[in-house]
Amino acid sequence: MQETLHFSSSSSFSLPKSSISPPKSFKSSTISYPQHPKPPTLISTTPPTPTPQNFHLQEKLLFLDSLGVDSLHCLSSQPLIVSSSLSDLKSVIDFLYSVNLTILDVRRVLHMCPEILTAGISTTLRPAVTFLLREALVTGEKLPGVLRRRPRLLTKCVEKNLRPTLYFLQSTIGIEDVSKCATLLSCSVETKFIPRLDYLQRIGFSRRDAKVMFRRFPSLFCYSIEENLEPKFDYFVVEMGRELKELIVFPQYFSFSLENRIKPRHKMCVEKGVCLSLPVMLKSHESRFRDRLEVCCSSSMPVAECGVQTILLSQVY
Repeated sequence: MQETLHFSSSSSFSLPKSSISPPKSFKSSTISYPQHPKPPTLISTTPPTPTPQNFHLQEKLLFLDSLGVDSLHCLSSQPLIVSSSLSDLKSVIDFLYSVNLTILDVRRVLHMCPEILTAGISTTLRPAVTFLLREALVTGEKLPGVLRRRPRLLTKCVEKNLRPTLYFLQSTIGIEDVSKCATLLSCSVETKFIPRLDYLQRIGFSRRDAKVMFRRFPSLFCYSIEENLEPKFDYFVVEMGRELKELIVFPQYFSFSLENRIKPRHKMCVEKGVCLSLPVMLKSHESRFRDRLEVCCSSSMPVAECGVQTILLSQVY
């Protein structure tokens, strides 16, 4: 028998309540979704507007580059170029041309001494040139050569540097014609000349003999004591067994390479039983030196020991 259930609209139907209740510690949680990432900040690729200072610096560097001068080298060596005006740089270049330096000379001197670019013409450059011409007696013809070899002369103060050095070379050392060694005028008397003069006295030369050596070979002032004078002198005394008077006569000995000239030729002389004077042994070209060795070996002249015979051999040639 089928039964039909009828629901009236006024009746309500509800599910039975669950007998299981959530624990007291349970808390409803909310689900959080990750936030959308912010769009990346766009970096502008538009170049910055050049400042007047950068623009002027670029002008100066381009000017130096147009002359074939390494502008970046000059700037890194002499940062004061930043504060110099373009017209000042051009005036310095014009001044260098006025003392007969060619464009090749200008490139050389500025690479060796970028400080010239920021030196004042009326306060430094012109007084230095005037001093070289009038007091050091460098001729106008030889002036470019002197500046090519030692451009730092142009940056030295006449009163503090150039003139005291001139007086030392003339009065203390006794060099009459300083123009022949004008490049030495940029050196310091206190840190360059006196230490080398004292060194020669410490190793056995009298002060008078030391001065004679510097007069005969002024470039001796330029050689390093530790890297040049000491090792060559030690070899001269210990290995070669020579006398100091030979160095007084020929101080140019210190200008020759110890490894490439002095040692090889001394060893060849020892093997042949020949003792040549220092000029004969060192100044000749290789072929000429070997020819002289053969002549000495084939002659009847005794050449086994140095001393008087060395002088005789130097007179033969």
